[in-house]
Amino acid sequence: MEQCTENTYSVLMSVYRKENPVYFRQSIQSMMKQTLPFSDFVLVCDGPLTRELDEIVQWAQEEMGDRLQIIRLKENKGLGYALKIGIPRCRCEVIARMDSDDISRPDRCQRQFQLLEQGDYAIVSGSLQEFVSEPGDMDRVRQLPRTSEEILKYAQKRNPFNHPCVMFRRSEVLRAGNYQDFPGFEDYYLWVRMLRKGCKGYNVQEVILDMRTGNGMYDRRGGSRYLVWVLRFQKYLYSRHFISTGRFLKNCIVRTAVGIVPGSVREKFYHIFLRNSK
Repeated sequence: MEQCTENTYSVLMSVYRKENPVYFRQSIQSMMKQTLPFSDFVLVCDGPLTRELDEIVQWAQEEMGDRLQIIRLKENKGLGYALKIGIPRCRCEVIARMDSDDISRPDRCQRQFQLLEQGDYAIVSGSLQEFVSEPGDMDRVRQLPRTSEEILKYAQKRNPFNHPCVMFRRSEVLRAGNYQDFPGFEDYYLWVRMLRKGCKGYNVQEVILDMRTGNGMYDRRGGSRYLVWVLRFQKYLYSRHFISTGRFLKNCIVRTAVGIVPGSVREKFYHIFLRNSK
């Protein structure tokens, strides 16, 4: 596989048929407008797409030329599987994750890339601001602990990185086993495995990405099926001695309580109690 030249990075994005074509185009454009340009863009089409989405893919191909790699899966497998397929296809050591409906701030990748190059980090993420229709229409910022030490401690109770704007080293992701099947927790599961192998992380405190919310995002974080995976994930953390007995019990109680309340209540809980505590 052809490798990137020095001082460049890959973009990894997955898209499936239910995505909005307008949002999809905006997401790609935000990466094309980065102050530090990418050299490689891996787009995983997670199952057959609609005609409108395929038109955006064709537009992207015309705009990017050889920089765009398109991987088409025969059927929808989910985000974790799509990223697992895409990681080995990335030509660069540094990979910037991007969702197909979010908008990266122009200097996002430059700031993250510099930190990865200058520091001893394997993962760099940052703060994001949620929005519904237009960036800035909601005063909700997800800010997570900054240093490796704080991140490791925080990871014992909650996901320590904002997945939509993460940038990481390809070699370290593969060394940890790449993305693996763990519904609802594919990213968190990967971070824990990387942290257990000694990888260090960093979170930029300023907002580097605008994340689109809605479409039942908080509704999906509840219900019996979701709770089963919540408890399985906590059991995994405990079995690997990543968390203590006390933390295991507390996590299970809190997550169960959050999972059984209505989605509207859950959304408020996330922002009042979870998002603002580091």
